[in-house]
Formats: sequence, structure tokens, C-alpha cells
Amino acid sequence: MNASNPQSRQRQLSVIDAVAVMVGVVVGIGIFGFPPLVAQNAGSVPVYIALWILGGVVMLIGALCYAELGSAYPDSGGEYQYLHRAWGPRVALLFGWARGTVIQTGAIAVVAFIYGDYAQQLLPLGPHGPGLHAALSVVALTALNILGTHPTKRMQWIFTGLTLAALGAVMVAGLLALGADTPPPPPPAPIRGSVLGALGMGMVFVLLTFGGWNEAAYLCGELRDPARNVSRVLLLGTLVISGAYLLTNLALLQIFGLHGLQQAQAVGSEVMRVVAGPYAAALLSVLVCCTALSTINGTIMTGGRVYDALGRDVPGLRRLSGWSERGQSPTNGLLVQGAITLALVGFGAVASENAVQAMVAYTAPVFWLFMLLVALAVIRLRQLHPDHPRPFKVPLYPLPPIVFALVCAGLVWSSATYAGSGALLGLAVLAAGVPVLYLLRRNAPPAHQPAGE
Repeated sequence: MNASNPQSRQRQLSVIDAVAVMVGVVVGIGIFGFPPLVAQNAGSVPVYIALWILGGVVMLIGALCYAELGSAYPDSGGEYQYLHRAWGPRVALLFGWARGTVIQTGAIAVVAFIYGDYAQQLLPLGPHGPGLHAALSVVALTALNILGTHPTKRMQWIFTGLTLAALGAVMVAGLLALGADTPPPPPPAPIRGSVLGALGMGMVFVLLTFGGWNEAAYLCGELRDPARNVSRVLLLGTLVISGAYLLTNLALLQIFGLHGLQQAQAVGSEVMRVVAGPYAAALLSVLVCCTALSTINGTIMTGGRVYDALGRDVPGLRRLSGWSERGQSPTNGLLVQGAITLALVGFGAVASENAVQAMVAYTAPVFWLFMLLVALAVIRLRQLHPDHPRPFKVPLYPLPPIVFALVCAGLVWSSATYAGSGALLGLAVLAAGVPVLYLLRRNAPPAHQPAGE
């Protein structure tokens, strides 16, 4: 193991490999859990569909911004490197702290708990079974990633294929429902309270379902011909994900109607009952476990790379940069990430009746705060480095980064309002990282250029 310069690492990921990781991270458990919550904040079918289309548009705008940043500054540090170049080492270090302690580890814990709930139905492990299954999934997939990128991307192909198969089952169920002689559904429940507030909440849940597309930025350092291919990965991934979500939601509306969708407690279970009859419960558990494992695997794969970037830039954190040349994976970063995630799994298992909601509350406001800074980094870096090569430039500049920044600002407010006390805990952990800035002040090298410049 060594902390080799990223320029010397093998670039072994093709466009299709990276798209598989992106699709596997995004198209996961959210599409089986969030549609009822979106429906509850939509007063009509057109508004419901419009929210999902708008989510795809926001994702596309964000992808365009990331395509410019990723093609201009290809590095496995992703957002950490963009923030470092745009806003300086202290903001970048604070992001590294937030990603390691709140954003990435909290996101892995969320999906691990969902996996644990369904795995417990297949293999009960006692009263603490869901938490044990969650912990086992983190340990097993972290070990797989430590073995190396090659076996990890093979497993990601399998998981992604099973995830798309699950969505295909939902779409088939929608086609079967087209010929069914069913009475017209009752009218949807009206929006309660502020219409604008309800639409804002609907977008929070839509973008939670779309969440994870930015993870492809962390693969730029290992992507073949990143200057050309990063934009292809992000744009192709966006089209695949948006199309799959739109078709899935049209199928759900065909099966349930908006009113039925508003009342649904387990969308996937009902769909599988239509498709698979009496075996629906077990089949659902297997499919949901596969989608959850796909998301956990892809998120662990991309998450460990920010620790490597931190270790290369901060002398006091150099031990984080241990890179396995044999496996082409950030071994030390993966180990640290796994340990923090296991701590959050333990905390969620004992501190809250609904561990999933607790972890969502913990992560969302901090995540959108740094996404806001990344959006503004597109503008900032054009000002700081006007002559830097940009193989891909965001069209209609500066409109897309401005729009994306405004959306992120709105989501910081909306997610903090929704999350309540959980948001305060996540923000408190973020604030606790400020002392780490003093470490950077003492030990920062004279030149504040990120690794790989």
C-alpha cells in the first residue's frame, strides 16, 4: 500500500462501468419508499408527474455542472477537490469532515437499515435483527471493496441488473393493469396547508429518490479518458435514471391511482402481490435486499476516495491515504468509513424507533449545504482559472449553476424544516469539525494546490 499520486493509478473504469455504478447508487430503495410521500404533497396527477419531471431536470442541471468540474479537474476526490480549488483548503477540509462523519456514512447507514428490515423477514436474527443485518452488510461490502475495484465493479453490475429487474416488474404490473376492468379511483386527497410548502416537501422527497448521481464525480480519477467521458457518464446516467423513474411512476399511477398511492404503506409489496401472487412477500424482500445492497456497494465504493484525498492534502491525516496498488482501492479510507458507519448503525439502532428517518434527518441539511457551495464553485473557478482547459463547458452559462445553487438553498431550508432536531444533530457534528481546521492551519504545505493539479 502507498499513497501514490492519482495520476499514476490505472484508469480501468469504462463509461458503462461508471454508469452502472451511478445507476446502482441512485436507482435503489428510494423508488419503493418515497412515491407515497410525494403523492401526499401533490393535489393532482399532473402535479405529481410534474414533480418527478422537475426532479429529473434538476438532476440534469446538476449533472451538467458536475460534468464541467469533473472534466476540468479529474480526480477521485470529487467535490472535495472542487471545493478546495474554489473556496480554499479550510472549506474543503470541513467538507471532508462532513462527508466522513455525516453525509456519506449517514447515507450508507440509511440504506443499511432498510436492507436490515427486509433481510430480517428472510433470516430473523432476534429482536435486534435489523441492526445486525445492517452491520453485516456494511462489513461484507466494505471487505469486498478492499479486495479491489475489479471485483467490486463486477458485483455492482449484478446488483444494478437486479435493481432494474425490480423496476421492470413494476412496469410490467402497470401494463397488466391497463387491461383490467377496475372502477375509477376516488379523487386524491387535497393538499393541506400551504400549497407552496407542500410542493417544496414533495421536491425534497423526489430529490431524495434521485440522490446519489453526484457520486460519479468520485470515479473521475479512475475513469478512462475522463476529459471526454465524465460528461458522457453523467448525462447518460441521468437519462437512464429519469426514464426509469418516470415509467415506474406512470405504472404506479396505473395500478393505484393517486389516491391509492397516497394511502399506500408499502408500494413494492402491493406491486409484487399483483405480479407474483402468494409469493410476493418473499420475492419483495429479495428484490428490496438486492436494490439496497446495490446502493450500499456503490456508495461505499465512491465514499472511501474522499479519505484518500484528505490524506494526500493534509499532513496530519496522511494515514488516511493508504492506497492498495494490487486492488486499486483506498484501503485505509474504506476501513475508516466502515468504522464510522458501524458507529452510526449502533447509534440509530438504540436511539430511535425509526432509524431510517433518524439518519435522513441527520444527513440532508448538511448535504445540500455543500452542494450549494459546489454549484457556486462552477462560477468561482471560471473566475479564478479562466484559461484552465475545460473539455466540457456547461451550456447557457451562468444560468445552470445559478439555478442549481438556488435549488440547493431551498433544499437546505426545506430539509432542515422537515428534519427538525435530527438536522440540528447533523449540523452540530459539522460544527464539531471546525477544530480540524486548526490542524490544517498548522500543517498545511506552502502551496495550496490539491493533489493531482
